[in-house]
Amino acid sequence: MTKRRTSWKHGIQRNKRHTDPNHRGLGDIDRRGFLRNMMVLGGGLTSFAGVGPFKHLGYADALPSGEPRFYVFAYFGGGWDVLLGLDPRDPRRFNQDNVATTRIMPGYDLLGASGLDLITTDSGIELGPYIGELADQIDKLCIVRGMSMETLTHAVGRRRFLTGKAPAGLAARGSSAATWLASQLGVTEPIANLAVNVESYNRDQPTYASALSVDSVPDLIEVLRSANPQLAQYEAAALNDLLSGAADCDQALGSSMWQAAEEARQRADFTVASGFSDLFEFGAGTEEMEGIRDHYGIGTDMRSPEAQAAMAGQSLMAGITRVVSFQAASGLDTHFDNWIDEQGPRQQRGFNAVARLAADLEAHEYLDTGKSWLDHTTIVGFSEFSRTPMLNSSDGRDHALMNSCFLMGGNVRGGQVIGESTNIGMGPTAVHLPTGAVSVGGDVIRPEHIIQSLFADAGMTGDPADLRVDPLGGIFF
Repeated sequence: MTKRRTSWKHGIQRNKRHTDPNHRGLGDIDRRGFLRNMMVLGGGLTSFAGVGPFKHLGYADALPSGEPRFYVFAYFGGGWDVLLGLDPRDPRRFNQDNVATTRIMPGYDLLGASGLDLITTDSGIELGPYIGELADQIDKLCIVRGMSMETLTHAVGRRRFLTGKAPAGLAARGSSAATWLASQLGVTEPIANLAVNVESYNRDQPTYASALSVDSVPDLIEVLRSANPQLAQYEAAALNDLLSGAADCDQALGSSMWQAAEEARQRADFTVASGFSDLFEFGAGTEEMEGIRDHYGIGTDMRSPEAQAAMAGQSLMAGITRVVSFQAASGLDTHFDNWIDEQGPRQQRGFNAVARLAADLEAHEYLDTGKSWLDHTTIVGFSEFSRTPMLNSSDGRDHALMNSCFLMGGNVRGGQVIGESTNIGMGPTAVHLPTGAVSVGGDVIRPEHIIQSLFADAGMTGDPADLRVDPLGGIFF
């Protein structure tokens, strides 16, 4: 019988989060633990899937550029008000005296807190009063303004940004950008693509690139934890040998579906047995978890934006996944006077969570390269659309076609704004796509331009996702 080969490479990336005993991260999943788990799963080091245990205990696979790359998608759910964060207006220029002309009401005076005003960075970029700690990361931040979503429907806008394609009705027509990137990066980690409380789609990519989708961090822990009752070690090894042997028969070797299912089984067995669930026990009373709670500001709610951001950092730096999505904010659909009390604080909480994730990644060296994890990780923050620049009769804001987003880390050219919204009604504007400069004769930015830019930076040539647009230049170096 021919020994089967699998395309999945086992292992976890070993970095200072795992090997430095003084580091605040969890340190109990080490080389010895990895090998012990391999023994349990395979009944011996050489029998587990026919692949030696040292197949993938080092660097993550690199892109054609030679730079290993990781991705985080932070979703702000409900439609954010960009006047409060990414695309503000100075109330001294846009106010009740000229609102009939500008059709823009910043409304900062209604927010009930003294001193709320614009934030102007040292580089001259204006940010809204609820941008929070993200303002401290402006040198790493690329803000895209004046984008058109071409929809006022939550599901349509969300799915268009996730996939880069306008849905058919409400149904997503393409695979998520996260799925495409997971496919491009290949099967190098136990979980190729992780989505926590964010939709994910796989319409045309390999099965391994499909997201492991869970609703919260506690749900992720349950998925990664061994269930009871558990088989005895010898029983588990015998069952694994039986299933592995069945997958080595001629009929199985000729079935791509069988091989994919067997590889998924092996990956799932390894992931559960490796004790990865411990990495996300943020409520544990250990010194390591206390450090994580303090950094992210995690309270008792393990479903919070702070816990989800910490989950993203842990899953990347532990070598569990290369692509992760999480919900940084929810409840932003503020049509009524809840806009006054809820829209800004909820946005700011999400911005803070992303900023703390970026700070965590920046604080830790990527292996022994002299670069940080943030240098290798591209973070994308987005919402399904923005809210109207005019307050409605209920002191809230409705849905608007125009939108903004932000990118940071990785190869992103920080400290800049690309595009702009108009000073009358905050409509989208056109840009020269190769440079990102505002241009009357250019193209209006849409989500697919952002996705295509991510793909180009990841080394994807042509238009494999059939987005039918060029990348938006200027975002990446």
